[in-house]
Amino acid sequence: MAGEPQSDCLFCKIVAGEIPATVVRKTERTLAFRDIAPKAPTHVLVIPHVHYPNAAALAAAEPEIAGELLAEAGRVAEDEGIRDYRLIFNTGAGAGQTIFHAHVHVLGGIPMNERMV
Repeated sequence: MAGEPQSDCLFCKIVAGEIPATVVRKTERTLAFRDIAPKAPTHVLVIPHVHYPNAAALAAAEPEIAGELLAEAGRVAEDEGIRDYRLIFNTGAGAGQTIFHAHVHVLGGIPMNERMV
């Protein structure tokens, strides 16, 4: 069922505490943790606790949580002390999405004109 945890989803397992992650922020409905293969000095993933395959599906089904995801991404950047940063949503394998659980990448810590991804 849409929104329900999926037993084969890496991010659902991280939310459930079954797989460790370096958590930087946690709210009632979102979780932010460091990427294990960072593409920038700051590379944090922000995910909803609910499972949707991508950001568009999340926004269509639960727009308030999608908004919280964006707000938390901004808070992560603030907590990390970065003023200039990128928020990246990959949607679909052709766009580079490898984990099919909605998430946003918060990337920063280097000048925006340098290649980050």
